[in-house]
Amino acid sequence: MVVEDDQAIRAGLCDVLRFGGYIPLSCARGDIAVKEILESAPDLVLLDVMLPGLDGFQVLRQLRAVHPTLPVVMVTARGDERDRVDGLEHGADDYVVKPFSAREVLARVGAVLRRSAERPVSIRTLTRGESVVDFARCEARSAQGVASLSARELEVLRVLASASDRVISREELLRVVWAVDPRGADTRAVDMQIVRLRETLASVGLESLIETVRGKGYRLASDAEVQA
Repeated sequence: MVVEDDQAIRAGLCDVLRFGGYIPLSCARGDIAVKEILESAPDLVLLDVMLPGLDGFQVLRQLRAVHPTLPVVMVTARGDERDRVDGLEHGADDYVVKPFSAREVLARVGAVLRRSAERPVSIRTLTRGESVVDFARCEARSAQGVASLSARELEVLRVLASASDRVISREELLRVVWAVDPRGADTRAVDMQIVRLRETLASVGLESLIETVRGKGYRLASDAEVQA
């Protein structure tokens, strides 16, 4: 799905995708795009930042609340680093900056689709004792209360839950959740995210749901129940 308000650029992107063997759909408005994306369930979204109705970041937030694993590549005419960082922090898998070449678009789309094939998508709930992580509602709850979870926090938990029989390294989390090449990357971002996630989970009695394996990474507590 190509979401771009400029008709010429939208048509050009669709032509590039057809040339690459894809079947593109398109939309010119952010508010309409959310509905069409949810109805058509595309494999990937090319999402412009500057859109009428809703801007690209607003569209991305709404999509991530419903489909945390849907591959999204942001498209922007602005080369400002802040825009690129904002997109990635809101859950974008990658970005391209206008003007771009057909070769670059196809390379980035292909790379994101290859990464997304590794993503677990079937986890519904995590349960430990009386506490539950509900992926559909984007929340953790227990008798102690309810805590909202961000798209990235849910994605971390989803990866751990889908591989509960092994330790997940920081490098793997960077690659799958952050869509970042772990070679030479700073893995402190993962550790800081885990710290914040544990603080959120602690409010509903799930402070020990994620275990640290020194020198290796993280895993889900062995007594956690995963419902797919």
